[in-house]
Amino acid sequence: METLTMSRRERDRLTMMARVKQRALTLVAAAGLLGLGYRQAKRVWQRYRTQGDAGLVHRSRGRPSGRGLAPTVRERVLLRCEERYPDFGPTLAAEYLAREGLGVEHETLRRWLIATGVRTVRRRRQRHRQWRERKACLGEMVQLDGSHHDWFEGRRAPCVLMVMVDDATNRVGAQFFAEETTRASYDVFESWVRQHRLPRRLYVDRDSIYRCEGLGSVADPLAGKAPQTQFGRALEALGVKLSLANSPQAKGRVERMNGVLQDRLVKALRLAGINDLAGANRFLAETFLPAFNRQFNVVAASSADVHGAVPRELDEGLSWEEARVVQRDWTVAHGGRWYQLDRQHEALSLAGRKVIVRTLRDGQVQLVHRGTKLRWRALPARPVRRHPESVQAVRRETKPPAPEHPWRQLGGGGGREYWRSVKARGRATRAAARLAGRDSGRPPLRSGLPPSRPANRGNGTPNNNSKRGHFLVS
Repeated sequence: METLTMSRRERDRLTMMARVKQRALTLVAAAGLLGLGYRQAKRVWQRYRTQGDAGLVHRSRGRPSGRGLAPTVRERVLLRCEERYPDFGPTLAAEYLAREGLGVEHETLRRWLIATGVRTVRRRRQRHRQWRERKACLGEMVQLDGSHHDWFEGRRAPCVLMVMVDDATNRVGAQFFAEETTRASYDVFESWVRQHRLPRRLYVDRDSIYRCEGLGSVADPLAGKAPQTQFGRALEALGVKLSLANSPQAKGRVERMNGVLQDRLVKALRLAGINDLAGANRFLAETFLPAFNRQFNVVAASSADVHGAVPRELDEGLSWEEARVVQRDWTVAHGGRWYQLDRQHEALSLAGRKVIVRTLRDGQVQLVHRGTKLRWRALPARPVRRHPESVQAVRRETKPPAPEHPWRQLGGGGGREYWRSVKARGRATRAAARLAGRDSGRPPLRSGLPPSRPANRGNGTPNNNSKRGHFLVS
């Protein structure tokens, strides 16, 4: 056998045995250099003397492994993967095959798939990222993200899976929704709180649900307060810190979990024959997530659970709140509806003041003023401000004058044509006066007499005081 086919250990043995053959090295010294016992070195030397270089090659090379699976098992596994798990990865396919009694290691299955050409090796370009250590305690920080994907593979419209992952233990909570909205974030957060209690910190992306795009009110900058979304306001009221990630990699734990679920959960829903959101959510809560968490949970650095207590008013906290001004008639307008405040709050002098209109997720409405819930009743329609009946009657009886009314006989009510004729007569009168040389530049007197001429001085020039306007004296 050629030297190039030998392993490094076999080439070292060849070198030492050649020196022993040349009597440049004793067999005892060669055994010490090779890390072999003297008896084992004698056997190696004997094979080298009788078989030459080929005697130093491992005898199991080229032979099937005694621990290997039979060719029939390999054919059955590959056929089953082709029929039932064509798009499964080696690790996931090995788990499902083990449930069917076809136990095979995922690395062995990976080599088989690569050898048959079913799977190819892809090398991804890597970018440098700064590693962040996990949080020490359960509930110290939970990451939240919405994963948009064709979860049902065309069996229904695409939807979103809201995923929450505990940073310390990898514990997962998830729920399906038609869209990623504030309501969906409220519901999945409430599900986590009801099951594990209130986390200390929530890590999310910069979606408009969690980050306010507007400028907020004028009072916010004066109070040193940044504008908030409804979700941010709700978490602040519950005492949960909301942190915004600057990149998807910053909350990589939940991002990677989305990829794992897009692989495993999609195929689990397919095998279970689930095509609706309600059935998928039941499958998540009862079957998939318990087994998934048992398999992939890690032990936290600290055994302490720092989740807070569940608030009594959790439903009121996870709601929508908007400020509205109370009108002078003690009504409040919101969402196209009008609410009349009860008379028992008269001591609060609420007219002209702001109250909070709180809308719960079940549609219930609450009016709150400085933490106090107000009593109110809904109005069937918008209040109409009506004038007194006497004014209405006067306005209905008022009519324009008749054509034979004296006001019209005196020239009134003639409209545009009447005033045009009056102006034309005035222009004609002034033109006739100028032609007669009797125009002094003054309007005619109301008595009908011509205006008087300005007084002249002895030199026949008019008095400067009679001139109108301003003049400069040099």
